[in-house]
This record gives sequence, structure tokens and C-alpha cells, in this order.
Amino acid sequence: MSADGFEAARPLPWSGLDGRRAYVIADPERPGPVSRRADALESVQLEMAGVLLGHAWQLADEAGPEELRYLVVELTRTLAETLRIALRVKP
Repeated sequence: MSADGFEAARPLPWSGLDGRRAYVIADPERPGPVSRRADALESVQLEMAGVLLGHAWQLADEAGPEELRYLVVELTRTLAETLRIALRVKP
């Protein structure tokens, strides 16, 4: 946190209208509506990651090449989202 009470820019879990990364600067002690919406979306993303992992375990032995390709794409996307969330939330 900086001297003015605000943390560094937080990357949001969605892109701006131009497709580039979107950020918000907010007081971590009093999150505003954008920060709360980002928290809610990140929570959904983490829950979806768990569901996808469960499907991956089921499909791993029985899926064909097309299903495995789709699974790899979705797991990669979900892992990237999960890492972005985990790296932002430092213990």
C-alpha cells in the first residue's frame, strides 16, 4: 500500500473495450463496486476451475483427440486465470 492509502493498480478479470487489460486503483480497506465485482467474478472463475478439473479427471482416460484438444485449451485458459488471481492475492 502506498502512502496515500491506495494499492497498486489491480488487474481486472476482464478486458477493456479495446481488448487490452483493464485495471482499477482502489483502497483495499474500502473496496468499491468495481473491486467487489472483480472479486465476485474471480470467485466464479475459481469455482469453474474446480469443476473443469473434475471433468478433466473423468475425460483423461476415455476422450478422443478432439475432446483432449478442447480440454487442454480450457485447462490452459483456466490455469492462466487462476494464476493471475493467486499472484494478485499475496499472503
